[in-house]
Amino acid sequence: MSTIKAWIGRALSFPVMLAVLVVAATYAMVLSFQLDPDFWWHLKTGQNILATHTWATTDPYSYTASGAPWMSAEWLGDVVFALAWQAGGLAGLQVLLVILASLVTVSIYVLATLRSGSAKAGFIAVSLLLGLASVSFNLRPQMLGYTFVILTLIALERFRQGHQKTVWLLPALFLLWINTHGSWPIGLGTIAVFIAAGLVRLPFEGLETRLWTASERVRLGLVFLLCLLVLPITPYGTRLAQYPFTVASSLPVSVATIAEWQPLPFDDSTGQWFLVAFFGWVLTQLLFHFKWRADEILLVLFGAAMACMHRRFLLLFVPFFTPLLATTLARWAPDGDYSVKGRRLAINAAIICLVVLGVALTFPSRADMTATIKKQFPVEALEYLRQHPAPAPMFNAYDFGGYMVWAGNEVFIDGRSELFEVTGVLADYEHIAHVKPAAMKILDNYGVRSCLLHRDEPLATLLASHPGWRHVYSDARSALFVKRDDTRDDPAAHTGQ
Repeated sequence: MSTIKAWIGRALSFPVMLAVLVVAATYAMVLSFQLDPDFWWHLKTGQNILATHTWATTDPYSYTASGAPWMSAEWLGDVVFALAWQAGGLAGLQVLLVILASLVTVSIYVLATLRSGSAKAGFIAVSLLLGLASVSFNLRPQMLGYTFVILTLIALERFRQGHQKTVWLLPALFLLWINTHGSWPIGLGTIAVFIAAGLVRLPFEGLETRLWTASERVRLGLVFLLCLLVLPITPYGTRLAQYPFTVASSLPVSVATIAEWQPLPFDDSTGQWFLVAFFGWVLTQLLFHFKWRADEILLVLFGAAMACMHRRFLLLFVPFFTPLLATTLARWAPDGDYSVKGRRLAINAAIICLVVLGVALTFPSRADMTATIKKQFPVEALEYLRQHPAPAPMFNAYDFGGYMVWAGNEVFIDGRSELFEVTGVLADYEHIAHVKPAAMKILDNYGVRSCLLHRDEPLATLLASHPGWRHVYSDARSALFVKRDDTRDDPAAHTGQ
């Protein structure tokens, strides 16, 4: 009986109730079910792997880069998406999105609470930064990569606090990581900085150092070595380990043109809140003279710099920064007595039940999710094309490519920017899509006979008035054009809203 009471006490404790509130806030952030355009080709790749038990070595989806070398670099994440689709279709994807986003935020809450020693401070810090983290809440393998970063930080913090067995789980984590997402070098770098910070005592005021014992150095060194040794264990051998460095060092067009690689904009609410949170924390340090470890400061500065350079790394900044913010807040929100007794137990239980009930009542219907997908992707246009095939090859808008791949269409381009940059297709796409000089000639060089575009993009405006092209279909999102010498009596031109 005492064991049951203890279990109930832990399950309904104040920190757990706060974690449930974090899940509720996260759920509200992803309720709109916005899918990234790249999700669909990831889903198709996962489905292919499950169906064939093989991993692609050349491009299987486009006609412009067909046969070019290509790896399913994030194959394990793709398989997770395919299994979710197989289990529940759109509902399965929504559940997976909620789980992944909640795993990120609850893990950050656990990390912040562990570092600060206060669940209240951890909760407040996560609540303040949730808006920054949510920018990256979408169904892409990077969600798993960010989760692995946070779990690495938790393992290292537990090691520092004396729970040293946890770090032995890191090699298994890296085995999953290398096969899931290319962010694993950040994890290795985090471990390396953590180890280095305990090797030498730095003579700087404001920094605290605890030197590792001989046994701790050996343990951390072995863990780091094992993390390195598992990296070649992939379907592609060591080539998968080279992938993130290729993306980071040799893809200037992708970095210059893809939205998520652009610098963090400081003229919108996200960028402004980043500045307020970060520099507000810096000001607090100047006023109250907190002491920090060298590894914490280095990681938070690295995260801030990466977020400023590329907006996609905001979710990398958040787990590096939140523990420091929570530790600062703990000065005014210290830990308390979280024992569960009488009315307090009933209040915690009621809050948890209300959250569960709220999620159940507001979970979107299949009709709602289908309507959302139609607003984001060319669903109606592809249905029209199934009934009225257009002449191939077809040029398509960049963010339509992933959905077209999943629907079984051969594409001009999709979200695999690294593949299309190496083959020269991305540069040609940018030239055509932005109607630069000789754009029509480049389009002809590819033998394009039809175009599926956003109805209001520059190329659609040009083709609508071009004597060599005919506008045969449009809806609220997309427009289809066919070369006049390829236009058939059927299909007849069709427009709709």
